[in-house]
Amino acid sequence: MNLPNSITLSRLLGLPVVVYCLYSDRVTLRWIGLGVFVVAALTDWLDGYLARKLDLVTDLGKFLDPLVDKLLILIPLLVLIELHLVPAVGVCLILTRELTIAGWRVGQTQISGANIWGKLKTISQIVAIAMIITPLSASNLPWHVDNWHLYGLIAFWLSVALTLISGAIYLLPTPTPSRPGS
Repeated sequence: MNLPNSITLSRLLGLPVVVYCLYSDRVTLRWIGLGVFVVAALTDWLDGYLARKLDLVTDLGKFLDPLVDKLLILIPLLVLIELHLVPAVGVCLILTRELTIAGWRVGQTQISGANIWGKLKTISQIVAIAMIITPLSASNLPWHVDNWHLYGLIAFWLSVALTLISGAIYLLPTPTPSRPGS
């Protein structure tokens, strides 16, 4: 197991902490959960950077990285459904896309890395979750925060749209350029 793959797996270690903190009523623990989530999300960039920089890109890494990304996104989203902070239908759309792509990948002989749409999807999901779990409210801050949860929900629905677009792009056949004279 190389360093980038170890970093990928380390993201999983933060998930129980994030979940525990999300269920807490204590604002301090909610901030800790947000911090752990953001650090875990940033390691997604770090493992990919190191894999390319150190020439340690492996098929195992290409498999593990998106799997761990899915867990990092879906587990907090499932908790947020239970806490009534995100609509279940949006999470179901994300889950459906992820399972569809995972099922499609099973039949592929070569595993490809994420394209720009997949990266935008992941970034938008991370931003949306981070916004939603940020414990900003008028009751725990000296200043008034209007509509913070609404902004988080807008980011969430944007991430759902990018998730569906990236899935469609992933599954649609790539047009073959035609040769002149054919």
